[in-house]
Amino acid sequence: MTQYPLTVFFDGDCPICAREIALMKRLDRRRQLEFCDFSGQEYDAASSGFAAADLATVIHARWADGIVITGVEVFRAMWEAVGLGFLAKLSRLSLVEPLVLNAYAWFARNRLRLTGRAHACTGDSCRSALSGRHNP
Repeated sequence: MTQYPLTVFFDGDCPICAREIALMKRLDRRRQLEFCDFSGQEYDAASSGFAAADLATVIHARWADGIVITGVEVFRAMWEAVGLGFLAKLSRLSLVEPLVLNAYAWFARNRLRLTGRAHACTGDSCRSALSGRHNP
């Protein structure tokens, strides 16, 4: 069994991502979630164990026992932590799950363009639009 807290790594420069995390923070009355914004200058990849460039491809989270989850599983875990477990159950239904997985995969691939930050990635490097850092 996994252990709380669940640390969620997110891109605070992404307006959609930031809104989702703000909602989770408001709903997390039992304080089971912790959040780490990897877009800021203060993000320390060495202490977290994740390069910002890797975190930027798909949402990541780590349970207190060290187990890492990614993608839709992170959202399911957050929903369960804040009392929206019915959304996690709904997302696992055989007719719904492929839609949820495909929708998130599409969003993850296109979020920079969707949020007006497509210029943040060129060639082999990505740059956080606000911080000016380059990640190979």
